[in-house]
Amino acid sequence: MDYPALAVRIAALTEGESDAVALMATVACELHHADDRFDWTGFYRVVAPGLLKIGPYQGGHGCLTIPFGKGVCGAVAQSGTALIVPDVEAFPGHIACAASTRSEIVLPVRDARGALIAVLDIDSNRADAFTAADQAGLEMILRDSFERDLQ
Repeated sequence: MDYPALAVRIAALTEGESDAVALMATVACELHHADDRFDWTGFYRVVAPGLLKIGPYQGGHGCLTIPFGKGVCGAVAQSGTALIVPDVEAFPGHIACAASTRSEIVLPVRDARGALIAVLDIDSNRADAFTAADQAGLEMILRDSFERDLQ
């Protein structure tokens, strides 16, 4: 995947946008269609202390609500640290929102003040689909897209 080129495309599409949901929708769409490893691509938004709710996404249905500390998304929301899970069956407490998911990568999404506003969740129907290079590329896109003054 050519993350720098994708980052340029996303930056051009979102220039001047400050609405977090509009940004999430655009980022989810562009990421999802950029790589055939990505089976489900979307955001879980922080809507209350300790609570994530589904946000803009591409793919089949996702879980509607995830508490911090539950599943991969909740673990990332609680720790603030990205996780690459090569085999979701081996992750303690994995929440199976889709039976087809074999691996996933989840990253924290922060605003300009450093506050956690969401997590980005990308699932794959392939085992061991994600690498450190994916994490670095996605972190760059998230920084460029969300570390700005948001509405």
